[in-house]
Amino acid sequence: MRTLVYIFLLFFLVSCSKEKSTDSNRAVAKVYDSYLYVSDLEGIVSPKISKDDSIIIVRNYINNWIKKQLMVRKAEINLSNESKNIQKEIDDYRSSLLIFRYKQELIRQKIDTIVTENEVKNYYNQFSGNFILNQNILKATIIKVSNQAPDIQNLKQWFRSDDKNTQLKVDEYCYQYATKYHSFNEQWIKFSDLLNEVPLNDVNEDQLLKYQKFIETSDSTYYYLVKINDYALKSDVQPIDYAELKIKSIVLNKRKFTFLEEIENNIYNDALDRNEFVIY
Repeated sequence: MRTLVYIFLLFFLVSCSKEKSTDSNRAVAKVYDSYLYVSDLEGIVSPKISKDDSIIIVRNYINNWIKKQLMVRKAEINLSNESKNIQKEIDDYRSSLLIFRYKQELIRQKIDTIVTENEVKNYYNQFSGNFILNQNILKATIIKVSNQAPDIQNLKQWFRSDDKNTQLKVDEYCYQYATKYHSFNEQWIKFSDLLNEVPLNDVNEDQLLKYQKFIETSDSTYYYLVKINDYALKSDVQPIDYAELKIKSIVLNKRKFTFLEEIENNIYNDALDRNEFVIY
């Protein structure tokens, strides 16, 4: 019987989306003196959702509404008058929410969200001591290829060359035979990320990064080739391109804070000039 009710509601909601109906004020559930109306259900079901899923959504919405009303009833009965006096909290929450939304709209309309390279450099130079690495990082090229692939010795020789034409041979080979071919030359990765890609057991990270530009290793199935193009060690100052995103976020947040502080002060001073408030 309840399923039939939900099907009826579903049909009614879909039809209501096409034309107005006075039946939208029809009650679909009641808990004590509280009513849930058809109009309260409008919009919770998308026309793109299947009938079965829509019935589930409507049913869950109604059941959750009933549970909420029952809990409110229990709270009304069992809480003391002092505990039920929440009007100040409601007013404070409403005020905070309105202020928050107003500030977000001001930020959306007025704040320039572009942080320039010069701003990043200036902040980095001034506060570089705040950007210390807590782990080793590197830029690297990683190749994983089956040990049954052809011409692996040639691949190793090409991989060690800095000649651009030879590098094209590496690209062509890897596109054809490599299981993985990752170039992190423009992106810093953690040493732990390298370990997730390449089987390197019990390695001294610092020594490897300092003294090995190329790594060759294998397991029972694959050869792994790694070219270390750059690195920075734990406790070093972060490279600026590694810290850049964090710096941009900090600079932008400072810009927002300064802007909002100025807005608040301007509103206050303007109201003071207009005698819009009195301090007794």
